[in-house]
Amino acid sequence: GISHSPESSVRASSLHDLVYKNGQAGVNKATVSITFDNSDKKHSPLGFENNDEITITRQVVVGGRNKYLINGMNASNNRVQDLFCSVGLNVNNPHFLIMQVLCIFINDLDCGIQYAIRQSAYLISLGGIVNIPEKKHNFKKEFGAKLHSLEAALSELQRIDTKVRSDLDHRKQSLNSEEKKHKELIKIMQEEFKAFTSKEKELKKIKEELNSLQEESKKDTEALATAQQHFNAVSAGLSSNDSGQGTSLADQMMTCKNEISKATTEAKQAQMKLKYAQQELKTKQAEVKKMDGNYKEDQEAFEAIRKTKEKLQDQMEKLKYEEAEQEAHLAKKKELSSEISHLTELCESITAQHPHLRFEYKNPEKNWNPNYVKGLVVTLITVKDITTSKALEAVAGGKLYNIVVDTEATGKKILEKGQLKHRYTIIPLSKISAKCIGDEIISLAKNLVGHHEVNIAISLIDYNCKLQKAMEYVFGTALVCSNMDNAKKVSFDRRIMRRTVTLQGDIFDPQGTLTGGASSNITPILSKLKTMREAEDKIKIKKSQLEEVEKELANLKNVAEKYQQLKQQWEMKSEEAELLQTKIHQSAYHKQQEDLLALKKTIVECEETLKKAEESQKKAEEDYKALENKMKNAEGEREKEIKNAQQKLDSAKKKADDSNRKMKEKQQEVEALVLELEQLKQEQASYKQQIEAAQQAIVSFKEQIDALATEAFQTRESLKNAENELMKQKGLMAEQTKDIKTKSAEIEKYREQNNELQLNMNALEHDISKYQQETADASSTLDKLLKEYKWIASEKEHFGQPDTSYDFEASNPKEAGQKLQKLLTKKEKLEKSLNMRAMNLLSEAEEKYNDLMKKRRIVENDKIKILATIEELDRKKNKALHIAWEKVNKDFGSIFSMLLPGAKAMLVPSKKQNILDGLEFRVGLGNIWKENLTELSGGQRSLVALSLILAILLFKPAPIYILDEVDAALDLSHTQNIGQMLDAHFKQSQFLVVSLKDGMFNNANVLYRTKFVDGISTISRHCQLKKKARAKPPS
Repeated sequence: GISHSPESSVRASSLHDLVYKNGQAGVNKATVSITFDNSDKKHSPLGFENNDEITITRQVVVGGRNKYLINGMNASNNRVQDLFCSVGLNVNNPHFLIMQVLCIFINDLDCGIQYAIRQSAYLISLGGIVNIPEKKHNFKKEFGAKLHSLEAALSELQRIDTKVRSDLDHRKQSLNSEEKKHKELIKIMQEEFKAFTSKEKELKKIKEELNSLQEESKKDTEALATAQQHFNAVSAGLSSNDSGQGTSLADQMMTCKNEISKATTEAKQAQMKLKYAQQELKTKQAEVKKMDGNYKEDQEAFEAIRKTKEKLQDQMEKLKYEEAEQEAHLAKKKELSSEISHLTELCESITAQHPHLRFEYKNPEKNWNPNYVKGLVVTLITVKDITTSKALEAVAGGKLYNIVVDTEATGKKILEKGQLKHRYTIIPLSKISAKCIGDEIISLAKNLVGHHEVNIAISLIDYNCKLQKAMEYVFGTALVCSNMDNAKKVSFDRRIMRRTVTLQGDIFDPQGTLTGGASSNITPILSKLKTMREAEDKIKIKKSQLEEVEKELANLKNVAEKYQQLKQQWEMKSEEAELLQTKIHQSAYHKQQEDLLALKKTIVECEETLKKAEESQKKAEEDYKALENKMKNAEGEREKEIKNAQQKLDSAKKKADDSNRKMKEKQQEVEALVLELEQLKQEQASYKQQIEAAQQAIVSFKEQIDALATEAFQTRESLKNAENELMKQKGLMAEQTKDIKTKSAEIEKYREQNNELQLNMNALEHDISKYQQETADASSTLDKLLKEYKWIASEKEHFGQPDTSYDFEASNPKEAGQKLQKLLTKKEKLEKSLNMRAMNLLSEAEEKYNDLMKKRRIVENDKIKILATIEELDRKKNKALHIAWEKVNKDFGSIFSMLLPGAKAMLVPSKKQNILDGLEFRVGLGNIWKENLTELSGGQRSLVALSLILAILLFKPAPIYILDEVDAALDLSHTQNIGQMLDAHFKQSQFLVVSLKDGMFNNANVLYRTKFVDGISTISRHCQLKKKARAKPPS
């Protein structure tokens, strides 16, 4: 049947048994179709008046969704069932299965009569309407659980998103801190470098001073030695010359004569050279005056260009632009562009190697929303661990390249109008369903082989939560194990019996098959896709960084352009200046000027030489005269010379000591500066190490930030998808629970109002009882006072009257005050237990009560109308049942009499004489009536059952009937009677009869004969004329 059938009547233990070899031989679906002739429009089913034929198809798919189709269009099983019921074919009716030896119960006959008059659809619909509230409640409960799971998933994603964002912010703060530290270190290092440079300059200067002092000390030491030598010579009776050497006066006089002769010769030579140079200078000056015009113009132009260059240089410096900054940005841009290009090439190469990863289609209609098509399954998942890629590919198989869409309508449009280039299987999320492996079985498997040794395949991938159904369909029916032993143990465990896959792609099926072998060295497609997705994420990050660099370059562009313009002008002026300078240097005027300068220099040198020669000659002559005087006054001069030599010696010694002291002090300064420079070098090295460590930390933090940014992006996408799914599910739940709310809101409201009114009524009844008790107490007190004080009865009419002795307000205020205080105290006590708004609430409660009673009367009236309608329908049902019983009873007797000549049969009410309580058989053989089927033979019981079925079917004949060896237990005469009976009673119906007896073939229009030919079953068709053609029984 469509929804159920007796298990004892079906050979297949499950629907998969109907598929060839349970789908293990490449065939994964079984299809059966039945076609009805709908040319008679009077008896056509409702809604099919325009169809000449009606084809109903059922399709069973292994691992997929079973389908029903009416004329090629998908239909639900309820629609197919209603269509069959409308033409008298209830395939779910178990009372059709009437076997040879089984007895029919009284209620079964009643059900058969009800089916014959088409009341089954009415009863099914009535039962469905009655069960709607319960179904709504169950749906709400189920949807609430699903919504709760979605909210829990959303909460988990929000927690993960918050954690990732927090980590990202923390890493960014750390990165900013490290960058700040890096900048401070660079700044300190630059300052230290400046100090180091300053100290080096100072050390260089001090070293120069030290060298100067060393030279001076050396000269002073030499002067001291010369003075000492001179003093020694003078003390020995010799006279010292200018070099301090001690010689005799005659030798010194001879030396003076030689010097006078030498100076005279040098003076003559210098005078001759000077005279020649002066004459040559006059000649050159006269020549230069003739050619100095062009040279001045070039010189003035060169000076103007120089001033322009200085002006351009000042303008460039005012811009404060550094070419290195733009070059760094350009280098960064080039680096990022190169990385993006490399990553893009990687993605393109993977895509080129696997062109089937691209799903291309044409929009089937205008304003098409591409979000309807989710894409290939392989592109919608991300493998958590690359080592499981082979296993996941083995689990999914061909489903890895199925297309996921939102609804079956979208899939149909894509297939019909999408102009697809390849064959694809569509997975509509609105219809797909899969039996995912339960948590209990997963726990059993983990306990069997170890917690980390087995996992359900769907837990090893990441995907959008909206695609849950599709992923369960592809990955929810298999377990992934670490090795073959565990896979075999899990797969064939009787408590589990599920398909398992190893990490190497070997498949164990509980049906008894094993798939595996040599593992391929080719990288799994899922691993490549994960690499491609990581590359795509990096491309997004690099592109964002590239955009930032381009923005900074754009900001520098104006300044850079202006700087480049000034620099270009400056370079042009520099080239002009160089050309002019070259021209000036290569001109004849310039060469003449250089010659003039050389001549002037020669003149100056000759004049100086001449002057020095004259001075040397004059000094030598003076020395010679002094030596002559010394020769004349030798004794006096010797004492004077010793004294002068002693003074020079003392002076040279003092000067040498001072020079040596200053030199040592300067050496100490140099050593101190060298120590400072060494310390500064060490600090520089330390700062370099710290800067390198900071740079490494910055790179590490940037990598962590990139990874966290990618993770944050993915988490935000998942969170967004989860929120959208939650909103969609909430909207769907709101729509589905709208009916429940509208039906139950008023009842709940009235129930709450009733409860509230009941509580108020109880409170009021309690207050009334209390007041009645107080009234009773006051009455008893009054009676007691009247009995005790007799004067009250006669004087009570004057109580409270003004200007009397009983004017309580005037005569006794103290007592009145006490009484007032008592009354106030009593009032406060009463306010605690009495509702002061009771009267107002009472009126409101009365209004609500009246409104509720009015609505209750409306509901009761509606209930009465519904019950009356049901009663009327029951009366019509009973009337139709009586009509059907009379007609079926008549046909039953007629058919039975034709099948068994001389016999009679009827259906009579049960002992209660009411057909609603059941019907009983009465079979007459001759003049003897049998009241119990057990009194009949097996063949007679079969004829009774067959007569009843055919009589019921004859009430409202169906277009087609199938009889499977109904004559198996009958003799040939009965078989021939069946053929005659069908020909006589069922002229408007078509019969498909399976029989092995010759008597059944006589009345057939077409005969199908089956036989084996060379071990192959063949079917042949034979048309025959009624009652003339004879067919042999099939072998």
